Amino acid sequence: MLLKRIFLLIFIGSYLQFSLSGQEKQAQNPLIFADVPDMYMLRIGDTYYMSSTTMHMSPGVPIMKSNDLVNWKIVNYAYDVLDTVDDLTLKNGKSTYGRGSWASTIRYHNGTFYVSTFAQTTGKTYIFSTKNIENGPWKMLSFQPSLHDSNLFFDDDGRVYMIYGAGKLTIVELNPDLSGIKEGTERILIENASAPAGDKIMLGSEGSQLFKVNGKYYLFNITWPRGGMRTVIIHRADKITGPYEGRLGLQDLGVAQGGLIDMPDGTWYSYLFRDYGAVGRIPYLVPVKWENGWPVLGVEGKVPEILNLPASNGLIPGIVASDEFSRKKGEPALPLVWQWNHNPDNKLWSVTERKGFLRLKTGRIDSSYLFVRNTLTQRTIGPECNGSTSVDVSNMKDGDFAGLSVLQRKFGLVGVKISSNTKSIVMVSAGSGKPVEVQKVPLTQKTIFFKIECNFRDKVDVANFYYSLDGKIWNSIGEQLKMEYTIPQFIGYRFGLFNYATQNTGGFVDFDYFHIENKISEKN
Repeated sequence: MLLKRIFLLIFIGSYLQFSLSGQEKQAQNPLIFADVPDMYMLRIGDTYYMSSTTMHMSPGVPIMKSNDLVNWKIVNYAYDVLDTVDDLTLKNGKSTYGRGSWASTIRYHNGTFYVSTFAQTTGKTYIFSTKNIENGPWKMLSFQPSLHDSNLFFDDDGRVYMIYGAGKLTIVELNPDLSGIKEGTERILIENASAPAGDKIMLGSEGSQLFKVNGKYYLFNITWPRGGMRTVIIHRADKITGPYEGRLGLQDLGVAQGGLIDMPDGTWYSYLFRDYGAVGRIPYLVPVKWENGWPVLGVEGKVPEILNLPASNGLIPGIVASDEFSRKKGEPALPLVWQWNHNPDNKLWSVTERKGFLRLKTGRIDSSYLFVRNTLTQRTIGPECNGSTSVDVSNMKDGDFAGLSVLQRKFGLVGVKISSNTKSIVMVSAGSGKPVEVQKVPLTQKTIFFKIECNFRDKVDVANFYYSLDGKIWNSIGEQLKMEYTIPQFIGYRFGLFNYATQNTGGFVDFDYFHIENKISEKN
């Protein structure tokens, strides 16, 4: 009897271990727990490419690559600098927070990749093209006006279209060379694309993405019924110009805005995103099956937690990554995980002037952190993460402030500030909407360590700030920041390395490294 019990326990243990390992081998939603909104996916053979929105960041329109729809890596950007107007260079009190380039399209046609986007900041629509999407070079075309949430589409007959708008959707044909709108082709495509979701609409249908499957045209949009949630609307037609019939595609968890992607084995998914508080707008995958010529999204109309896809290996180092700032010959100055907050001033930063360090120099006087050029950023990631750095502050000038931040309108800073030639460790919180110096600690040494921990689990959305004199013992400083995703910036929180002058230019600091981990201390 005892022997039977032992065998039974061994069997149960083996079964549980097998079950758990099976679960571990499956992907989970959210697909990417980080700010990757307005995705557009494309499959070439067994390789997937995805573009996304990063708005005011430079470089812009990130291109990501995957071999399994789950594990993604940033491999390129469509552009380094969109334009050099004051809004994009943080000059004369102007910025392009909440604007910049928005929802993109990524297409492949006759051996060439195309990425389209638009920018309220410049009033233009952009089309970037390349033969090599991972290495470029890119050719840029632009024309006026800025077509809101425009979707580029190459039809089988060689004609090229864009669908754009909100609520009322419009279609235009482009010139064969994509240089602009073909005269006389503008027409209303769908008068009220939100209609399948009812007549009480807070946000009219936008985010158009058009697909052609088995000879039919399928148009995906997002709408937002008043008192409800973000909702997927799908229209279909036999001709690109319509008429279109529409239906509600998905209404669960607010997961919406995206389109269709198929796998080589004939499996279909819809890629969508969800507003998830301070971390930003995070991607989801939803299974799709076809019924009576319609794509049916979800499992019994719901977004599943588990997907029949390979497990994620994590977002490090494909989406975010640590950086020692050591560069071998031929390597790019900055890995692709980095983006500048607005256009950088390339004269004022270097990874070569001091080997193994990022040097940020001051070149003008600034009074507000949000208008500082050359803040180098990476995404935060959920459900929790920490970013840390070490900085040599021995070459700062009076009035300088340098350190580590979490960037949004309600930002938080921990760094070194010099006042009357005295160095202090300072924590600044803009949690109230205005920056407040919460705590100051005297500093007498030249090297200091900073860390910020972010907790996005269950939308707790809090950040805690730390400093260390030796990189081992961490001291809490200031107050906990309640992070908030705000429309004026329209982007998830980012870690930032910054240095700016308030009195004298010409100072500089050297960052030894930036480390990011997907964990926080237990007490946080």
